[in-house]
Amino acid sequence: MAKPASELIRQFLTWAVLLFLGLVIALPILPTGGPRPSQHAQCVNNIRNIAIALNNYHSTFGTLPPAYIADANGRPMHSWRVLILPYLDRVDLYARYRFDEPWNGPNNSKLHDVIVDPFCCPEDHGRGKSTSTSYAAIVGPETIWPAPDSMKFDDVTDGLADTLLVVEVANSGIHWMEPRDLDASSMPRKINDTSGKGISSRHPGLAVVAYASGHVRRLDERTPATTVEAMMTVRGGEAIPEHDR
Repeated sequence: MAKPASELIRQFLTWAVLLFLGLVIALPILPTGGPRPSQHAQCVNNIRNIAIALNNYHSTFGTLPPAYIADANGRPMHSWRVLILPYLDRVDLYARYRFDEPWNGPNNSKLHDVIVDPFCCPEDHGRGKSTSTSYAAIVGPETIWPAPDSMKFDDVTDGLADTLLVVEVANSGIHWMEPRDLDASSMPRKINDTSGKGISSRHPGLAVVAYASGHVRRLDERTPATTVEAMMTVRGGEAIPEHDR
């Protein structure tokens, strides 16, 4: 016997209400526009591996690599990123690189299409891989990268745990082989500054940085500019608030 139309309507409305409630309950666990956990974790892992590579380089040579190796006229030729390739398990690529010509010389140019995974944040470059680096040094006389000179950890009197070593930069436009990084004299001190060319990322509200001690942290974009400035210097003696560490 067929059910009355009123009974069918009642059942339809009941299922509609149950479906609506199910969607409401599920909303909190649906993905948001923020970074996917696995990709954010990969970014943290990338910069941690770079920091470990730099620490291993220091253990081998007693100093960090210079931000760049210059020619006789002071022109930058080779990046620190190339120098740490053996410590990122890319001895093969390091062996193919020529130090007797610039990074963009005829032979080294053949390597320009090579992607080095540790230099690529998954959230950067439209969540794809790129030859542009997502991580850079902050270069300047008062920083841990006093180009073209090298820095020893013993010379960092502000404390390794309070001194920035490598920072995330969204859409840097810097090829990973290019001997170019952030200029401390002109970069903005605000995290995720809209002008770009500073500490920045595709992660909403934060950017990932590594300290000379090797530990990694997510810096909130509300971090005061004075704190960022203090973290950039190696002998400034500035006090960094505990909640900003």
